[in-house]
Amino acid sequence: MNSRQDKIELLRGTLDMLILRTLLLGPAHGHQIAKHIQQSTEDVLQVEHGSLYPALHRLKEKGWLTSKWETRDTKREFKYYRLTAAGKKQLAAEESRWEQLVRAIARVASTVTEVAK
Repeated sequence: MNSRQDKIELLRGTLDMLILRTLLLGPAHGHQIAKHIQQSTEDVLQVEHGSLYPALHRLKEKGWLTSKWETRDTKREFKYYRLTAAGKKQLAAEESRWEQLVRAIARVASTVTEVAK
């Protein structure tokens, strides 16, 4: 997305769900998490580091993530985040709430469409 005005703001809690869902695929460092969200949404959602890292710390404090400094292919260390069992449980709860929200919005949208006809 090119324009700041075109940016889509995430609903409160949505970023947490996207992070948890991303880590369901396996451990990742912050940049990988942000890149996965951006790529899997075809650049519609771009997570800024100023939002991502506070969310990662918050999720870790809640016990939904663990983190560990690791060196992989390069000699540079990265902090890798992993989903915990509690994080998997929380993801299921958040996805259920998300699905309820989507259905509710769809009902309102279809009602408005019917009235407009």
